[in-house]
Amino acid sequence: MRLSTPRIPPATPEEMGEEAMSLLGLLSAKSGRVDNIFATLARHPVFLKNFLVFGSHVLMTSTLPPRDREILILRIGWLCKAEYEWGQHVEIGRRIGLSDEEIVRITAGADAPGWSELEAALIRATDELHGDAFIQDATWHILSRHYDARQLIDLVFTVGQYNMVSMALNTFGVQLDERLSGFPETP
Repeated sequence: MRLSTPRIPPATPEEMGEEAMSLLGLLSAKSGRVDNIFATLARHPVFLKNFLVFGSHVLMTSTLPPRDREILILRIGWLCKAEYEWGQHVEIGRRIGLSDEEIVRITAGADAPGWSELEAALIRATDELHGDAFIQDATWHILSRHYDARQLIDLVFTVGQYNMVSMALNTFGVQLDERLSGFPETP
């Protein structure tokens, strides 16, 4: 973790207003817990409410296949050195079928052996968006052979959403939830 203590600590139930408690009640009802990211954002209930709308689209109703979405999110979390984001999406990635080997391979990049053409293009697109805020023509050409316009839009906004979230998590010092592991040991 970049910070060992939060700059903005997660709000306790006593510190949360009624609106935040209501929003977080919906989240905790689904999972049985309130993660540190949401308890931190509860300090700004209006933002939290709007963030959940966009974040829910990217995570739950995006047109991208879940596996592809998680490759994008894990790669941008890795590039942003966002250990909290990485830990959350390792858990989600495993749930949707990514192997531990594939998860670690995401850290090695698009040229690591074992990726399909599309998977390599997903990782390359993430690298290009992160580095230059633009997907190069060669990468776009591969992606557009596999995805329709809605999926291409969702791809860019998935990387953008999790780039922004990574910036916030790193800067606020959101600490790993107890169940999450951090970054893997890489060669």
